[in-house]
Amino acid sequence: MSDIYQHFRKDEQPFVDQVLGWKKIALDQYRMKLTDFLDPREQFITESVIQHGEELGIMFFGGYEGAERKRALIYPDYLEPSIQDVELSYFQVNYAKKFISLEHPKLLGSLIGTGLKRQKFGDLLFSEEDVQFICTSDVADFVRAQLTHVGRAAVSLEEITQAEIKPVIMKTDIKEDTISSLRLDAVCAAVSRQSRQKAQLLVKNGLVKVNWKVTEDPSFTIGEGDQLSVRGFGRFSLKTIDGKTKKDKFKVTFELLT
Repeated sequence: MSDIYQHFRKDEQPFVDQVLGWKKIALDQYRMKLTDFLDPREQFITESVIQHGEELGIMFFGGYEGAERKRALIYPDYLEPSIQDVELSYFQVNYAKKFISLEHPKLLGSLIGTGLKRQKFGDLLFSEEDVQFICTSDVADFVRAQLTHVGRAAVSLEEITQAEIKPVIMKTDIKEDTISSLRLDAVCAAVSRQSRQKAQLLVKNGLVKVNWKVTEDPSFTIGEGDQLSVRGFGRFSLKTIDGKTKKDKFKVTFELLT
């Protein structure tokens, strides 16, 4: 069992243990195990750990095709889960659009300000016309009662159907590259097309986020599924690590999100 940890970072071991616990529930109790929302890296870890065993299936769904944050449903392979089993609720945020505008950080801060964990909320969707978000169904009534303001703006929530969700279609650009290391500074140098030295400064100055968290350690190891945000250069995802070249460099595939 301990061999599984070698595939992940040390700081990810508690999450690996959590996934192993979900796996045990599905196997021992012969039932589905539904998680809260997972970010792309957590989805990668969950799928990797579940695939180490047999007799289990896994399904991810975040409310619409292309969702970034998704819930995982782990189930005995003789069951046939449906999207309804993922138990999502969808909301539109109504406010005085003529006079104010809502921003992603403020909405997220207000949702977390209700006392709920980030994991209870999926993607926050901002289109030209609407502001919408997705949450787990078990907290939907609580969120509707508690969220009356975003910042100083008065808001009301209207529950909508999945069909009414208006996903923001992000343009993506796939790029294959080779890098000398999976260290954060080396990856940042590759995606920003700068020297390793300049990339290190970006990291040390707090201008780089990994999975939405500022990471100031240039030696931090990047893995498949990690999302990087480099201020001034955009957002990137390390989609795959495709082995090594004859010169011992890593062959990787990046996805640029715009």
